[in-house]
Amino acid sequence: MYKVIKKDGNAKRGELHTVHGVIQTPVFMNVGTAAAIKGAVSTEDLEEIGTQVELSNTYHLHVRPGDHIVKKMGGLHKFMSWNRPILTDSGGFQVFSLSGLRKIKEEGVYFHSHIDGRKIFMGPEESMQIQSNLASTIAMAFDECAPSKADRDYVQASVERTTRWLSRCKAEMERLSGLEDTINRQQLLFGINQGAVYEDIRIEHAKRIAQMDLQGYAVGGLAVGETHEEMYRILEAVVPHLPTKKPTYLMGVGTPANILEAVERGVDFFDCVYPSRNGRHGHVYTNYGKLNLFNAQYELDESPIEEGCQCPACRRYSRAYIRHLLKAKEMLGMRLCVLHNLYFYNHMMEEIREAIEKGTYREYKQKKLSMMESSGNTSRDV
Repeated sequence: MYKVIKKDGNAKRGELHTVHGVIQTPVFMNVGTAAAIKGAVSTEDLEEIGTQVELSNTYHLHVRPGDHIVKKMGGLHKFMSWNRPILTDSGGFQVFSLSGLRKIKEEGVYFHSHIDGRKIFMGPEESMQIQSNLASTIAMAFDECAPSKADRDYVQASVERTTRWLSRCKAEMERLSGLEDTINRQQLLFGINQGAVYEDIRIEHAKRIAQMDLQGYAVGGLAVGETHEEMYRILEAVVPHLPTKKPTYLMGVGTPANILEAVERGVDFFDCVYPSRNGRHGHVYTNYGKLNLFNAQYELDESPIEEGCQCPACRRYSRAYIRHLLKAKEMLGMRLCVLHNLYFYNHMMEEIREAIEKGTYREYKQKKLSMMESSGNTSRDV
């Protein structure tokens, strides 16, 4: 059950009650593609840095170790020793990202594994079955993520097929929830809005899927090549047509600035690989922009990554030491940067929730963006 606790303009402060605990929204989901955050981050680490939801990838876990193995191990929560909510994506994004290895048909998608080249078929039913075997808290519907600049006729046909696939996902989820050997019979299903950058296609699709009475709704197919301005325009057009009494999830987004802007437009779930990917390359987020710890200016810097930060890295280690670790290719350097970045994101979401509760979200957003953009350290990826 999802309930909105407070609204500040279009920004929502809510709670989603699940079988694995309550998710306070807006929330950033920490991305653990293969049931682990890249950068040697443990389950204990995730708990310490305030992670509410871990996100894993259906396609990757199907390929390795195999969803049937995970089911035999008691499901993903037991397998990775994580007792808080998990969201699994559907494998639909791989329809986009593995475009050279797949063929789309009405029944589903034929892949070649990116690992060993073996043939894989995934359709709506298969995606639901895999996610049921994984026993995640939230399962995503199987869809096609069309390129943002795709031809209008292609996008229209793709969206119509995605709608038909959603009906099949819902029916299969209902069937699986009734089986005796299903680990999580209270698994939630989120549908996905698509339509590239065509507002009218997006709006019509949002209206159609809103009638299916799902537990949540995502906006997919953004942050895949369009500008930030185009993303915000689509959100402003689409979000009002999705049910306000259900959570709204912007998939694969994004930078701190993207999140701040999207919250103001009514979004309350986010995920992105940026904090872990950037951390593994020595790029760390602060309230005054993003730092590259490989830079020589930090060679003798005794400061933490950010003064006042309570993450495991900042409580104990200096920029100089972490830079040394990165230069020496010691895994600890990468790990500390990832922990800091995830903590930064999770803590920012706490601030966002507090600002909405106080009715000061717009002021908070403007101040946060101004701080980040005023520093010479800031890159476009803020």
